Order: sequence, then C-alpha cells, then structure tokens
Amino acid sequence: MAVTFYWYPNCGTCKKAKKWLDEHNIDYNSIHIVEETPSKDILHDLIEKSGLPAKKFFNTSGKKYRELNVKDKIKDASVEEMVELLASDGMLIKRPIVTDGHQVTVGFKEETFQETWLS
Repeated sequence: MAVTFYWYPNCGTCKKAKKWLDEHNIDYNSIHIVEETPSKDILHDLIEKSGLPAKKFFNTSGKKYRELNVKDKIKDASVEEMVELLASDGMLIKRPIVTDGHQVTVGFKEETFQETWLS
C-alpha cells in the first residue's frame, strides 16, 4: 500500500525524505503541499493520528511563519484556530508529512522513518 507524501519540491528536508522513501522502495503518492494544501478536515485527521500537538505542524523556520508573526498568533490558539491557519497556506505547514492513513510522521528524521515506515 502506498503512503501519502505531502512535500514541497524545493525543500531540502523533503528531498532527503523522498530519497529515503525511494531507497527503501516505499510506494508513495506525492502531493505538493503548497499547490494542494491539505483541507481543514485532512489536517485535523493528520494531527489526531500523529499524536502530536497541533503546534508541531507549523513550519517554524519558514519565512511566512515569521512574516505573519504566527508564533504569537498560536500561543493561545485552539486546535481549530491553528488548523484554520495551517489550511490557509501550505508554506506554514511543517514538511514533509507522510501518512498511511493510520500513522503520521511530520518532518524527516531517519530513525523515525525507519521505525514508522519499515516496521
């Protein structure tokens, strides 16, 4: 079964993750996270299945994050408000996000990919 790989092709971390998936022969459907930004429903689902706090889904090192002063906006925001913000611009979302519909990884750490996608 193929995983869904949300990525931004110009992102170095995404390229590393893609290379890792390719090297381990993991089938994936890639989705350009900016051109096809996940909907609020999809984001809710990903956050829930990841077990991570919604704040972990923000690309904190991104230019947009700083420009829009998102750090202050999400300090006391509800999950709903955070999802709304994430769904408004794919550049605000930490990437890559990989999911098989049950498990979700956010960002790329080789050991996490190993544990999640090879077991």
